[in-house]
Amino acid sequence: MKKYNRLLAFSVILYVILAVLAGGIFLKAERTNDKEYKVEINRIRKSLSEEKNLDKLDLREYRYIKKVVYLEPDASEQRYEDFFQEKGRNQIEIMPAYKDGKAHGFLRFEYVSSKDDSMKGFLLMESALGILFISSLGVLLYLKYKLIAPFYRMSELPGELAKGHLKTEIKEEKSRFFGRFIWGISQLQDTLDVTRKRELDLMKQKKQLLLSLSHDIKTPLSTISLYAKALEKDVYHREEEKKHAAHQIGEKTLEIEKYVEEIMKASKDDVLDIPINMGEFYLADLVVKISATYREKCALRMVDFEIGPYENLLLRGDMDRLWEILENLFENAFKYGDGRRIKVEFYEEDYCQLIRVFNTGEPVSDNDFNHIFESFFRGTNSSGKQGNGLGLYICREIMHKMDGEIFAQKEEEGMSFVLVLR
Repeated sequence: MKKYNRLLAFSVILYVILAVLAGGIFLKAERTNDKEYKVEINRIRKSLSEEKNLDKLDLREYRYIKKVVYLEPDASEQRYEDFFQEKGRNQIEIMPAYKDGKAHGFLRFEYVSSKDDSMKGFLLMESALGILFISSLGVLLYLKYKLIAPFYRMSELPGELAKGHLKTEIKEEKSRFFGRFIWGISQLQDTLDVTRKRELDLMKQKKQLLLSLSHDIKTPLSTISLYAKALEKDVYHREEEKKHAAHQIGEKTLEIEKYVEEIMKASKDDVLDIPINMGEFYLADLVVKISATYREKCALRMVDFEIGPYENLLLRGDMDRLWEILENLFENAFKYGDGRRIKVEFYEEDYCQLIRVFNTGEPVSDNDFNHIFESFFRGTNSSGKQGNGLGLYICREIMHKMDGEIFAQKEEEGMSFVLVLR
């Protein structure tokens, strides 16, 4: 804000300096041009002294001289009086006329001074500068109070949310420019608050589950340990007792496996606790978002990016969750593709809208291809790359929740993933 105030002060100072400089230059030029009418008078006197008739004088050739009157030496007294006292709307200069090097009457020159035009031009210039300055200052002040100041007041909100201060009050701004921004920040605050509460609940449930399972697992483990030691020390002599001990070990092992499955199921349920808001959206809105987000990214990475033709159909689903899936597919294309080409195509089949995302690169192996949608699975091509093996698994589960489908295709030049929207 301080820098912006300095910009305002600099604008005022710059205008004052420019106005003074322009005025000085203009007035200096005016003083120079003020004597131009005398140059024209001298030219006329010279031409008349060369026996040029006054009647043949063409005043259209002169800018400042408007009229020339000659007074003969033998003119009457009344004529003399009228000659010297007559006044018009123009300025007058009377000079002696010469003929053959001798004074021979007088010449009266009526002229317009360049001062009048110069002053009008000066005032016009200063007025134009003033209007321009006031307009610029008005725009700068408008930006300050309608954009800069409200944004400055809101600049601390993201930092407060990042620190976990989710109860920070978000004041509504009168400026219409920040309506959607304020709404988005408020939505983000609510989402973070809900996520935090959900995370705390999940942590509590996990601790309770671990405590419960650790207690439940301890009993079968203790039984297995006792039977294993008895068999190791050859406590049982009869074959039936040994078989009974082995059977009990197997039973308790299955019991522990059941508890492990419960833990895995609880972990998957946590991952898949994704709310879906079913609604309707136009395909063009999704395409515009894809283009705006990834066209520039691909250009920066020198990747050939192409979006195929499509019909702007009305689709059913959760556009935000669909966008998450596309983000995952694009990031996988950047991560595992060869960086040559990414193409998005649209086509219809059996009353369904299909979206195909293709990227060039080496396809996955047949073994990996059969497991790419499984949870926590990472292919052989993921070595040295960040990830947790949940991306495509979550994509499939989201598509299923939207009554859709996702499947992969191996191609000669790379891999493609097809989303099916019903």
